[in-house]
Amino acid sequence: MIQLFTKFLKNWSRKMDKEKILEEIAEEIRRCEECKKNKFGLAVPGKGNANAKILFLGEAPGPQESKKGEPFIGPSGKFLDFLLDLAGIKREEVFITSPVKYYPGKRAPTEEEIRHGMLHTSKQIEAINPKLIVVLGNVALKALFPDKKLKISEIHGSVIKKDKRIYFLTFHPSAGRRFPQIKKKMVEDFKKLRKIKKVISLK
Repeated sequence: MIQLFTKFLKNWSRKMDKEKILEEIAEEIRRCEECKKNKFGLAVPGKGNANAKILFLGEAPGPQESKKGEPFIGPSGKFLDFLLDLAGIKREEVFITSPVKYYPGKRAPTEEEIRHGMLHTSKQIEAINPKLIVVLGNVALKALFPDKKLKISEIHGSVIKKDKRIYFLTFHPSAGRRFPQIKKKMVEDFKKLRKIKKVISLK
């Protein structure tokens, strides 16, 4: 009984430390002038479980996210919730963020914006230390593997192993929401993610 209580205290302390670190990074993002440049609305540092075993990396906040400062709360967020359910994953179990922390408007983020945003995102990944990162779309793919010429359309549904971490590759929910063929592929990808989640230890 004492051993169980001691373990609980250690886990609780570790979680509090991670939450504090993540809040410090979030504040750093809110103060970052480079992150704000040519963008709109509130910072969206990310949201979720500080002890998450799974981290989802998207692209950049949309207009609705930039109003509330939270990721995936618009139409793409609803589709993501549907996909999470397919994979047997709850939002409260994971951490969701993106390499670009402010809404860039109706344009794709530049390589420099992605590169700069990853300075903050890498710290978040290091603090959380997830076992599995779900890569949502080409911007996230470019952010994590800048030296490789990869396309989500060619490698979606597959896994990359790097630095003792597993990366599962799929499309961005906004693409799945707009294009029926991509939606079908994402449904199959997340069914596959459900199986991968069971195979690897996420406890």
